This record gives sequence, C-alpha cells and structure tokens, in this order.
Amino acid sequence: MNEPLGSSATITGLHKIGGGTKVCAVIGDPIEHSLSPPIHNAAFRSLGMDLVYVAFRVRRDELARAMDGFRALGILGVNVTRPHKTSVMRLLDRIDRDAREIGAVNTIANTNATLSGYNTDGQAALDVLQEVGRPLSDKRVVILGAGGAARAITHCLSRTVLSISILNRTRAKASRLSAEIEMRSHGKCRACGLSKANLRKEVPKADLVVNTLPVDVLPHFGATLTHEGLIRPGMIVFDANYSHGSNFLVEAEHAGAIVTDGLDMLVRQAALSFKLWTGRDPPIDIMHAAAEEARGV
Repeated sequence: MNEPLGSSATITGLHKIGGGTKVCAVIGDPIEHSLSPPIHNAAFRSLGMDLVYVAFRVRRDELARAMDGFRALGILGVNVTRPHKTSVMRLLDRIDRDAREIGAVNTIANTNATLSGYNTDGQAALDVLQEVGRPLSDKRVVILGAGGAARAITHCLSRTVLSISILNRTRAKASRLSAEIEMRSHGKCRACGLSKANLRKEVPKADLVVNTLPVDVLPHFGATLTHEGLIRPGMIVFDANYSHGSNFLVEAEHAGAIVTDGLDMLVRQAALSFKLWTGRDPPIDIMHAAAEEARGV
C-alpha cells in the first residue's frame, strides 16, 4: 500500500524520514546551484544511513543566527560555500589548524552543540592531483588566481611540490599569499601579476597548471595558454571550476595535457566531510556518479 502524504515517507523516494533522522546541510548565498545535496544523499542512501542532506540559503546578516540554530537543532554537519567561508570562523567554537592557516572553513562538525571548523578543499585537490600526477614532489606548479580556492590548494601543495608560482590580476594579493606560504613551508613560492607576458614566461616551465579563476574570467587567459602552445603534452592541467562554462580543458586535452576538473575536487571534499561527520568510509564511486548525473555529463 502506498504511504499517504504527510507520513514519515519522503515523496522523493530517498528513504523514510522519521523522528530519528539526522540532518546535514550546505549553506551559502546563492545556493540553488549546489551539487552537494545529491552527492551526499546518494552516499547516505547507498549505506542505509538515517541521514538527509539539504541546502539552506543563508544571507550574510543571518549567519550568526544560523549557527545558533544548528546548535539548537542538532544539525550533524554543515558545508559552507560563498560568501561565508571566512566570516563563519568567528562564530565557531574550535577551528582546525589547517583551516586557521588557510583562513577559511568549508566544513563544520557539530558535537554536542560544539561547532568545529575544517577546510577540506585543499586536501581534496591534493588527493585528486596525486592520483593523476604522482609523484608531485618534483613538480613545478603555476596557480592562476589567489582567492579562497587558491589559498586552500596552495597551502596543501606547498608541502609536496618543488615550487609554486601564483599569478593573480591583483599582484599584491598573490604576494601576500606567497609570503604566507614561504613562512610556513620549505617550498619555493613566488608571486606574479596575471598577464599574457607572465603566462608566456611561467607556464612553459611548469609541470602542473591549476586554475582557480572564475569561469567567466578564465577564457581570456585560457586562450593564451592553449592557442599559443603553452600547454604541452604530459602537462597536468586542473580547473577548479566544475561547470561546463569553458572549453579550456577540452583544448588543453587536445594539446596532450592530462586534465581534470573541479567535479573531482568537489566529490573528494564531500567525501572528507562525510568521514568527519559519520566516522565511516565514504562511497566515493557512488558520490561521483551522483555528481556527474546532477551536473549533466
């Protein structure tokens, strides 16, 4: 017999939601684009876990009240996306060392109303790049951009790679990031302005190119990389974006590069969050399939 509306069964068919169901969430503004709900719900469903993952739009002036609400309601875990990754830090009870050094939190775990902040973005990118480019210890890296994603990725790569060059439109921002990395790492890190001239100078020496520029900015600079032959066979090219808004990776692959995009990073950071919240090993293949289906391959 079919469950009537208003019963404990979801009308989506994911699983039955009852009084014992725990909730995880992602917050941001905007948030409608997020692929995190299908990724996590597929993982919970595959393991038969009484958990559900939802998306909450939280405006800047609502963030403190949202954190109080998560404590009061016993929300098990929260992912944090723009524009809250930095501002949420002052509202947490504990911040992991990596997240503090990066200066951003993208994952919150709630233990008995104590909110602990973590950053899984950098480790997720490192996991992806180690799969496609091991070993990384001999790699020279060029990173395009110096925003939040670049900070997390640079922080983790600096422990492993031979050298890093950060190219950003505002050179001062790249210089600040480079100086922070140099203070904490034995690796070599330098900053340059993001220009066609500097792309021509830095990229031919690189083994790995990481793009963190927004999808609407990338084409102007990506065209220089691909049309002028700066991408060479065997080079690793990673685009932290996971939308289909750019042909950059397609052209880089045609040039012989080993390419990967931000969907792999998104799934890996989701897997790390899953482990923090549940203590269980995540079903990464299932999460990746759900992400591809939600994005549209």
